[in-house]
Amino acid sequence: MSGIGKKPVEIPKGVETAFKDGRLSVSGPKGKIEKPVDSRIQVKIEGGRITFERPSDDSDIKALQGLYRAFAIKMFKGVTQGFEIVLELSGVGYRAALQGKALSLTLGFSHPVEIAPPEGISFAVEGQNKVKVAGIDWEKVGQVAANVRSIRPVEPYKGKGIKYLGEIVKRKAGKAAKAAGAAGG
Repeated sequence: MSGIGKKPVEIPKGVETAFKDGRLSVSGPKGKIEKPVDSRIQVKIEGGRITFERPSDDSDIKALQGLYRAFAIKMFKGVTQGFEIVLELSGVGYRAALQGKALSLTLGFSHPVEIAPPEGISFAVEGQNKVKVAGIDWEKVGQVAANVRSIRPVEPYKGKGIKYLGEIVKRKAGKAAKAAGAAGG
């Protein structure tokens, strides 16, 4: 193991950090996040740094130490910069629009799909085919983006559906391409 979990994490300026009753809370300019911490991990906040200490060298406890260190880094980034995931809609007639705070998607169904943002999450639409999911909690942002994508995942034949920005969809040859390949050989 590399021992990265032992390294202290610098607390950014303007960020308040507290550990009480087994919960790590971080608040900054964008908001506040709280996460529970396993009782086997000890959290120490001193001198503008936060450290996570473990009682033994068991592999599962070492993993928890690294996990909570990574959580702290993500929490600091969330309350200072925030997180966002961009989704792309591709397909004829596929488009997105905001109705108040809710996201309205036209995806080839007989009705538009309405999605209300959970607390701490906001939607933004660029053009008609890009949707930004933003918030301070990286887990929530990722889960909401995955839920939106699951409404109409990209299909491999025509490439229609909702995908992450920059996601590469492996395309498959259809029946016509298979028949032409069989006839030629």
